[in-house]
Amino acid sequence: MIRILLAEDDRVMREYLTRALERSGYAVSAVDRGTAAIPLLESEPFDLLLTDIVMPEMDGIELAQKAGEMCPDLRVMFITGFAAVTLKAGKTVPQARVLSKPFHLRDLVMEVDRMFEMENMTRGA
Repeated sequence: MIRILLAEDDRVMREYLTRALERSGYAVSAVDRGTAAIPLLESEPFDLLLTDIVMPEMDGIELAQKAGEMCPDLRVMFITGFAAVTLKAGKTVPQARVLSKPFHLRDLVMEVDRMFEMENMTRGA
C-alpha cells in the first residue's frame, strides 16, 4: 500500500484530504505542521510527501528539501493557494508537482494516482 505523509496546517483541509486519500486506497499519516513531519520521516517509510507550502514554523518547501535529504526516493506534491510561492516551489524542488487551491478532491486523487501509475500497474492494482 502506498504511504502518504500529509502536512497541512488547516485542520478541516487536513481531515478532508486524509479521508479522500484513504477512500482511494492510500495509507495517510497527517500532521499539522512541517516540524511534526520530520520525526515521522525519520521513523517510517513514505512514498509521497503531500504538503501545503505556507505553514507556520517550517514551510512546505523547507520540509520538502529536508525530506529529500533524508529520503531521496520520496516523491513530493505541494498544495497551495498562493501563485507566487508556486513559482518558488517549482524552482526549489523542480521534480515536485504543484496543485493549486482551490481544487476538487478527484483532481488531487488523480494526480496522486498518476504519480504511482507505473507502480500500480506492476503490482497488478
